Amino acid sequence: MPFVPVETPKCPACGKSVYAAEERVAGGYKFHKTCFKCSMCNKALDSTNCAEHEKVLFCKNCHGRKYGPKGYGFGGGAGCLSMDTGSHLNREFVQPKIPPKAPDGEGCPRCGIYVYAAEQMLARGKGYHRRCFKCVQCNKTLDSTLHCDGPDKDIYCRGCYAPKFGTRGYGQLNGLMSDIKDCEWQSDLAPKTAAINVDQIQAPLGEGCPRCGGVVFAAEQVLSKGRPWHRKCFKCRDCTKTLDSIIACDGPDNDVYCKTCYGKKWGPHGYGFACGYGFLQTDGVSDDVSQRPFVCPDTTSIKAPEGEGCPRCGGAVFAAELQLSKGKMWHRQCFSCAKCHRPLDSVLACDGPDDNIYCKLCYAKLFGPKGVGYGHTPALVSTSYEYTPSSWGQLNRCGGQSEDGCPRCGYIVFAAESMKSKNSIWHKLCFYCSDCRKYLDSTNLNDGPDGNIYCRSCYGKNYGPKGVGYGIGAGTLTMA
Repeated sequence: MPFVPVETPKCPACGKSVYAAEERVAGGYKFHKTCFKCSMCNKALDSTNCAEHEKVLFCKNCHGRKYGPKGYGFGGGAGCLSMDTGSHLNREFVQPKIPPKAPDGEGCPRCGIYVYAAEQMLARGKGYHRRCFKCVQCNKTLDSTLHCDGPDKDIYCRGCYAPKFGTRGYGQLNGLMSDIKDCEWQSDLAPKTAAINVDQIQAPLGEGCPRCGGVVFAAEQVLSKGRPWHRKCFKCRDCTKTLDSIIACDGPDNDVYCKTCYGKKWGPHGYGFACGYGFLQTDGVSDDVSQRPFVCPDTTSIKAPEGEGCPRCGGAVFAAELQLSKGKMWHRQCFSCAKCHRPLDSVLACDGPDDNIYCKLCYAKLFGPKGVGYGHTPALVSTSYEYTPSSWGQLNRCGGQSEDGCPRCGYIVFAAESMKSKNSIWHKLCFYCSDCRKYLDSTNLNDGPDGNIYCRSCYGKNYGPKGVGYGIGAGTLTMA
């Protein structure tokens, strides 16, 4: 059914429609804001001083003059009333005069009255009154940016023009105008559209659209791997989904697919891919593909020169599978713990003194400090009795002795167990006070002048000030 605008109330003063944004209510009638004034003295009114009488507005003074009580002595002899009827105002409510109509073809196309320059709005070379420049269907006020000239020599807003004269069909302009109207809506003046056959103009072999072979012009061109396609033909080969540059995938058969169909047809399939997690789908796998034997990739197929390849297998390491550890290049598949074979990354990997890599747990078991009571609390547990030291001097350490080693035991200090003092680097197990053997950290460390380290108490006993009466007679120092 055609659009029928809602009936709006009429202003009793001027007889025109009153909309919600400009209405003023008095006596159950709706007036324009500009018409809401006294009919006698022309005073602007509001809800506190207006009076309505038979659809005519008055202020309270004029209403009293015209319809209030008159005469002397009214109200107990008080001469408070007057005989003024407002005749000197000489204002009667008069309907606005309608100007004469212009000759045919010279006035406003909507009302036929003369149009002067101060109120002229142009459309198709014709002058409209500003109040008449409205959509003929929904009565919406228009301007030069909103109006559309219809083929029936009238003006419309964009919302009414599109359903009446716009294009029809599903998918037109990405679905913005996709509903087919019935015969009552379909105008005889609307353009008739037909399906476009893109392969009518055939291109030379190998130069046209890969899907239909037609010539591709610039206005409808979509590129994929340097090949021009018609926009209409740029669809997935399997599901015919319309593609764009983000979701299009070029298949090895020189056709285009969406990401889902590409993954079903050409992506990896099967259970157990990626460390045993069966998260890949088997949809689209044919019988001959599903029964193929799984072949583990051989990283040693390309051998590298001696000392330049992967430390574990000796194969050449390429950039796509590179993992670094202390300047050595490993295959991603070989970058696992040498003891428990857990896959590692740059956060979990620990370089051992035997030029191999371990996870943190295996490194601690093999090369970390062991024993009960380490760190002021019984926090460490010996994993095997042969590594548990029975005394401080009998701990077997990896690596040889060095001049730059730990000052206490003389062995090389690795990064995982290093503790720093002012002048030296110590093993974490050797980082204790030289007198009381209390374990130290950065908060209670004191470097002695003899090159040893002490806790605060022992440092004060050995190298602190001594004597009685130090500090203004207070016996605060000891002779220990």
